[in-house]
Amino acid sequence: MVTAIQNTQVLLLAAVLLTACVAKLALRERPADAPDHVHGVPVPAGLARLTALRGSRGMAVGLGIGEGGLGLALLMTSHLSVRLATTVAFAAATWVVGELRVRRPDAGCGCFGALSGKRVDRRSVLRAVLFTCAAVASLGAPHAGVDVLRNVQAQVGLVFAVELALFAGLSPELAELAGRRRATRDAVPCERRRSPMSETYATLHDSRAWVAHENVIASAVPLDVWREGCWRFVVFPARLPGGRDVEIVFAVSTAGRDRTVRSAVVAPEAPAIERLLGHVQ
Repeated sequence: MVTAIQNTQVLLLAAVLLTACVAKLALRERPADAPDHVHGVPVPAGLARLTALRGSRGMAVGLGIGEGGLGLALLMTSHLSVRLATTVAFAAATWVVGELRVRRPDAGCGCFGALSGKRVDRRSVLRAVLFTCAAVASLGAPHAGVDVLRNVQAQVGLVFAVELALFAGLSPELAELAGRRRATRDAVPCERRRSPMSETYATLHDSRAWVAHENVIASAVPLDVWREGCWRFVVFPARLPGGRDVEIVFAVSTAGRDRTVRSAVVAPEAPAIERLLGHVQ
């Protein structure tokens, strides 16, 4: 069991280092001037320079490349020098995070690039300490990461899953990443947003407008489909209970969220522009 735990730390540390590398290289931090005072207390000159250096793009790229190299080395070799370098790196990171929490509570740690822009809290410090402990535990691991992956044991998989869940709970970066994805999705105007027909049909069939007219629709194949601005219009033939043939026009929103569906019953001979502007409510 001890060997399984040690081998698991190698995989965990490699995954963390490679993730940090990708985050630093792919995401740019927002430039910000480092303040001279925090809550009225002067910031030590050395720590201020360290924070400014940490926030620079060149420093982020350099750290990312170094972390990526260590992560790949952990996967490819079990040499003690690689494990020692990893342990020193995480120990140094733990010291930096601790110093930032005490002396620069306004600054993020930059552990995962721009995703780590929020102020350092206890979770970030605890996470850094646990990573350092994992690095110490990995010193005695007999196998490289690739060898562990080639013959994954149930114990290794279980320990790895538990540790990932623990570190995910200690990582505010996940919430930041989710927020960035929502912001990116919402930033695209609805008239320019890509909206496949499968999405339109799913939204339509789940709507109250569809339920209200479903029993009178005469064909599952629409007569016409077109898109105007933030709406996609879908026209179906229908027959009312009295035997009158009509067309039902559904207007389905193409927005990223809170999509709505409107409908109108029109005569078959009604011009398309009338359906579009005058009848869909």
